[in-house]
Amino acid sequence: MAKQKLIFATGNPNKLREFKEMLDEREFEIMTMTDAGVDVDIVEDGETFEENARIKARTVAACVDGIVVADDSGLVVDALGGEPGVYSSRYMGEDTPYVEKNAKIIERLSGVPKERRTARFVCAMDVILPDGEEQTVTGVMEGYIGDAPMGENGFGYDPIFYVEPQNVSTAYLSPDEKNAISHRGKALRAIKAIVENYHAFH
Repeated sequence: MAKQKLIFATGNPNKLREFKEMLDEREFEIMTMTDAGVDVDIVEDGETFEENARIKARTVAACVDGIVVADDSGLVVDALGGEPGVYSSRYMGEDTPYVEKNAKIIERLSGVPKERRTARFVCAMDVILPDGEEQTVTGVMEGYIGDAPMGENGFGYDPIFYVEPQNVSTAYLSPDEKNAISHRGKALRAIKAIVENYHAFH
């Protein structure tokens, strides 16, 4: 059976790596928007992660043939009123290094006890199949914001997002350990089932 072309609507190499780790590249030709020759401005003006994922997927699907998957994900911190939320990548400016973003969040939570530092990573993924079927799934990972960054793995807010029972950051976990419990891992497994089911019958 020929490989199924799958376009992942992201420019983030870290997300692409995690995506490839979860899907069988013997069955799918996994491409980025750039690989697929898609050069469009995507205005992510949705109020939820799900809305933004659908905006991205529909924009890219209008330009290519194949399976299109898009995600929108971010960090929700309860003590900060849900910030940074859908603005996670744009928090303090898109070009601001995550070292500074992470330091700012820890600073804003100074003096807040652990039980009130609850947070979660949310990942919404939208898939559009070549026959036009569209599905949106959401994965959530619960945790809390630590007192200091920890770990060298992962990316983004991983160094300050801690999980129990290990009480370590997601940047301290190995890629396999992280994928097993992460918001993106959960969403990807749901997407994987959808695209593999489609691939089996086409």
